[in-house]
Amino acid sequence: MDKLSSIMAGEICLSKDPGGSMKKWREIFGVSQTELADYLKVSSSTISDYEGGRRQSPGIGIVQRLVKSLILIDEKRGSKVKKQLEKDFKPSKEIFGLHEFYASVKGTDFLKKIKGTVVANPSRLKETIIYGYTIIDSIKVILDIPVHEYMQLYGKTPERALIFQSVENGRSPMIAIKIGRFSTDMKPSLIVLHGVKNVDPIAIKIAESEKIPLITSNTPINEILDALKEFET
Repeated sequence: MDKLSSIMAGEICLSKDPGGSMKKWREIFGVSQTELADYLKVSSSTISDYEGGRRQSPGIGIVQRLVKSLILIDEKRGSKVKKQLEKDFKPSKEIFGLHEFYASVKGTDFLKKIKGTVVANPSRLKETIIYGYTIIDSIKVILDIPVHEYMQLYGKTPERALIFQSVENGRSPMIAIKIGRFSTDMKPSLIVLHGVKNVDPIAIKIAESEKIPLITSNTPINEILDALKEFET
């Protein structure tokens, strides 16, 4: 197995929720249960049962076949997801911190954990799922770093929350996100402005135009980290 396959297989086998981890990787690769079932030569209900925890945790053999199938399907589509996942990201801890989840987390559950308030696109939050989050310590750094480093914010997948710390009114991080999207063709699933008292109307307008749920939270970062640990790999 190559490095990516080993990481995927290892995470599924060691996960507290193997089925949830299987579902996470399938969704990251954008593969339906039916398509994956065809490659594995099993029924769609079998995949559903594994992911829903209704079937005994899969052995390493099944996990290896599942991982191989996801990568083969992606290769037929141009290997877009694999190329993203295989990038040798070495983010600086001084710039931001990446945290990955072992399974998908609903936006509404994430909101409760961080004790936040939705200020833009609340209806979209109900449909939002994320696979991790990134904490950004300095808006100035985000605005100044080159595009190829900006992509490191998204870790394994852009389907994550970006938590901006020490922001004054939220305008700068939202502008950074908008500019970054044109450069990287990526945007997060949701954004958290930490410690903001009054959100700039421009920040809200950008969030609405980009269709990204925007959340504010004054919960101490250490409490947020502790609350989200149960979701992490």
